[in-house]
Amino acid sequence: MTNDKLDLSIILPVYNEEESIPLLLEELFPVLDEMGKSFEVICVDDGSRDDSFVELEKLRQADERVRVVRFRRNFGQTAAFAAGFDRARGDVVITMDADLQNDPADIPKLLNKIDEGFDVVSGWRVERWQEGLKSFITRKIPSATANWLISASTGVHLHDYGCSLKAYRNDVVKAIDLYGDMHRFIPAVASWYGVEVAEVPVSYRSRQFGTSKYGAGRIFRVLLDLMTVRFLLSYATRPIRIFGAWGLISLGLGFVIGIYLTFAKFMYNADLADRPMLLLAVLLVLVGIQLISMGLISELMVRVYHESQGKKIYTVREEF
Repeated sequence: MTNDKLDLSIILPVYNEEESIPLLLEELFPVLDEMGKSFEVICVDDGSRDDSFVELEKLRQADERVRVVRFRRNFGQTAAFAAGFDRARGDVVITMDADLQNDPADIPKLLNKIDEGFDVVSGWRVERWQEGLKSFITRKIPSATANWLISASTGVHLHDYGCSLKAYRNDVVKAIDLYGDMHRFIPAVASWYGVEVAEVPVSYRSRQFGTSKYGAGRIFRVLLDLMTVRFLLSYATRPIRIFGAWGLISLGLGFVIGIYLTFAKFMYNADLADRPMLLLAVLLVLVGIQLISMGLISELMVRVYHESQGKKIYTVREEF
């Protein structure tokens, strides 16, 4: 596979999109050709169970600018993006869904913002929730709450973290390791490197084929991943500061209670054998010691992690 540099890399995670993917590329190629930039379209088949891979083979045969990566099983959208990032040769990397909900005509908007000097540009589906009261209650309110929570926790304020249509400078995505469902947090994770993040309004189109791949269980995964991101942004390289801080607080409270009980014993001959505060003091001291020890062990693990080679979160069956 050639390693020649290109202007653009478009990454499409594909999972059971046999009807959508040919139509998407019919829209996508004219937009990219009109811009006059060199490009590649990396389609990552995330273990599809329909004929998506057959369609991708046809598209590759028709145009060699289409690259196909086929996973051995379904690893999830984050893994699909990671595989695309690993192979991207474009100076700018564009991610988008393959279900026709993202409009390829919005890509020039993202690139114009990149040209202004931004490193990451995220799409904002402004009209996404104009589908009635039910959609407003069941989808807009939870989505708006999640976006606010992510923005408040990470310090990167975006209206629509869930929009897959985003543009990144190549060096940004090459520096990021993705795990879990972390793809929606890429702008926040990238902010750790001091990048400039912007947001532009983009179109939203209802799904034409199939059903949504996301269910209510995604909420809990997002919350857990948000906790991970928050930890990574604040304490990934200095875990002793969070474990040690709580450890010192617990240890300090335990010592204060212990001193009080010691004073009560010697000054007033108080009976401590059946006092719950004695057990609390011992517990706080032990917990404090454990937390500080965890912090020190975590510091060692961080250093081992940074000195070791990363392991991929996907396995590829074939690619061409």
